[in-house]
Amino acid sequence: ASRFGGGKLLAPLEGRPILQHVLDRLTASGLDDVVVVLGHDAAAVERAIDWHGARRVRNPEPERGLSSSLQRGIAALAPNIDAALIVLGDQPRLPARAIRALLDARLDDARPIVVPVYGGDAGRNPVLLGRAAFGLVEEATGDRGLGPVLDAHPDLIKEIAIRVDGGNPDVDTRADLVRLLENTWAQRVIANAEQVD
Repeated sequence: ASRFGGGKLLAPLEGRPILQHVLDRLTASGLDDVVVVLGHDAAAVERAIDWHGARRVRNPEPERGLSSSLQRGIAALAPNIDAALIVLGDQPRLPARAIRALLDARLDDARPIVVPVYGGDAGRNPVLLGRAAFGLVEEATGDRGLGPVLDAHPDLIKEIAIRVDGGNPDVDTRADLVRLLENTWAQRVIANAEQVD
């Protein structure tokens, strides 16, 4: 959020906040227990979002970075949960196909981490963690989340190839949001031109 300049999750995209796009996609995927970890802008975010029944957890130390939110979210899960889908709130184009593929993946203790690969590039988001990998979340530090942990444990990762246009881009800066809007506009122009033909 610091790179964006504050208010990132509530930045408008096609008339809805960025976070709303993510939650709507999770709801459409049929997830029944969604936990959202909120930081500095918690009060404003609480008021602006249609939560679809998602539970909210406050991170009292958001300055510790993404890793502290990840740890807070995993700690909030019920003890009988077998796996957790880790989703970033700043990826409003989260592909439904990626969610479904990860949820359908077979987990085992030998490879308890499942990541998507978009068009040959490891996107690494979202990430499906089996319970056997929950302890690895404690290794995460700073603002890079699970990235360094995954790098340190490649033997625990199963990759799933997912074909989607545009991957799953983050909105880290205002320039990223502008690019996303431009791409959306360009795709609509192309779609409209194809309909005319």
